[in-house]
Amino acid sequence: EALEDRAAREEAAARMAERQALIDRWRARRAQEVEEKHREQELKAAADSVLSEVRKKQADTKRVAEILRGLEKLRKLRKEAAARKGVCPPPEADEAFENEIQSLRALIKQRTEVYEAEEQALRVMLEGEQEEERKRELEKKQKKEKEKLLQQKREMDSKLFGDPEEFPLYHLLEPFRQYYLQAEYSMPALIQIRHEWDRFLVPVDHPEGSFVPPGWVLPSLPSSDIWATAVG
Repeated sequence: EALEDRAAREEAAARMAERQALIDRWRARRAQEVEEKHREQELKAAADSVLSEVRKKQADTKRVAEILRGLEKLRKLRKEAAARKGVCPPPEADEAFENEIQSLRALIKQRTEVYEAEEQALRVMLEGEQEEERKRELEKKQKKEKEKLLQQKREMDSKLFGDPEEFPLYHLLEPFRQYYLQAEYSMPALIQIRHEWDRFLVPVDHPEGSFVPPGWVLPSLPSSDIWATAVG
């Protein structure tokens, strides 16, 4: 009896250690997920800030271009007004003005191309981050579904083989579990089991097999009174 008590305590301690290990792994996983989420938010906030700054620069560039167009119109109007009064600026002034305008337009075009490239790069980065986020959400959903199926499997195993928390000798049933679940871990076992099942996918009169019964298979009557007491 002392040995049984000791075995039971050791079994309980092992279950407690396993449960604590599961909790520790869950905490570590959650901490990592929170850290990754925080890092992603910081990256997105930084990208949004830079994108906002780039758009501000693009707006400034457009405003400067509009100012240049306004200066050209204003100079044209003043030249026309001066010409009506008989005053004409020298050709050198027109050439100097036009050169300055062209130089500023080239600079504006260059800065516009740079800002558009920056905006495109930021958009690609943000789209990539959003795609990663969608991928993570899909993986999280699939993981949740898998955990749900595993929980259903554990409940079914508990009904079939007993609850391991309430059954200290659960490990004694492990060989039986390995036998019935061997197809999940061994390809040859899966092929063999599938081959045995396929033998029943035949017509009724097939010489090498028989078909799966359409209903419940009733057990045979007990062959003796002793056997009847066991199944009754």
